[in-house]
Amino acid sequence: MSIRWQLTLLTAAAVCLPLAAVVGFGLVMLGLHDDGKLVAVALASLLLALAGALVVGRQILRPLDRLRAASARLAAGDLSARASESGPRELHEVGAAFNEMASSLEHLFDARRELVAWASHDLRTPLASLRAMVEALEDGLASPADYLPAIRAQTELLSGLVDDLSELARIDSGALTLELRDASLAELVASCVEALEPDAHVRGVLLESQLDGDTVVSVAPDKVQRVLLNLLANAVRHTERAVSVVVEPAADHVVVAVEDDGDGLAPDAPQRMFERFWRDDASRARTSGGAGLGLAIAQGLVHAHGGTIWAENRGGGGARVAFTLPLGD
Repeated sequence: MSIRWQLTLLTAAAVCLPLAAVVGFGLVMLGLHDDGKLVAVALASLLLALAGALVVGRQILRPLDRLRAASARLAAGDLSARASESGPRELHEVGAAFNEMASSLEHLFDARRELVAWASHDLRTPLASLRAMVEALEDGLASPADYLPAIRAQTELLSGLVDDLSELARIDSGALTLELRDASLAELVASCVEALEPDAHVRGVLLESQLDGDTVVSVAPDKVQRVLLNLLANAVRHTERAVSVVVEPAADHVVVAVEDDGDGLAPDAPQRMFERFWRDDASRARTSGGAGLGLAIAQGLVHAHGGTIWAENRGGGGARVAFTLPLGD
């Protein structure tokens, strides 16, 4: 039975039952025997109740009809479908919840389309390079030794991109598992600084850490190292002087910051640099390195630890990217 008829019957019952009680009381106790007037009053009350029920039902059902139509459009693939947020408070809340869900779905599908588009873009270049080298080898225009280093480099580039996409998929699906344990933050920082030291030395960049003692954190060490290595590699590429890892303990967490004294961040960079495939060069060339997934992965790994990550310009010049980690027991 539809809501409209349920409301009609409910309203009719709400009116007729008290009316029947009053009429019955009059007939039994007061001796009223004018049946015609009693029937007329009862019919008039019933008609008014039905009319009121129809009006109320229409006011309730109109937003529900619009919500049903919006649901049908969304199910058919129209991600821009939105429900009306009018009507009684409960229906207004239902409409608002539906619109929030629709907006989330639209954002999710847009992100997926963008991910596929940029992944295809970044896969196409190394694949085209590999194809050209293979064709040159098949035509006898070069020897294998001439192209082996380039083929290895392009293969490693493709492997890194596939690994990044796989990590993002695990983060998005909630399938990322962290094996948390207490670890020395000083040791984690030292290992990352040591790993990036040769690259920094080649570029003439001073790479150092600033720690006031040691701090024990409850983390998955390999994931934290990945975050730190990504931030350090980005900082080394974008400065010509010095990069520092600064650790600042707080009450229930610790802040780890990577600071450089380069040119700083563009105005929109702090808000956009954690987007997937975003690069700070307009051409999106590979001159700055990477596919633009590293910071998005770093954000996902930090969030998986229950922390936050953000970027900002330093007061004295340069950029600062910081994240928080939970303290160990």
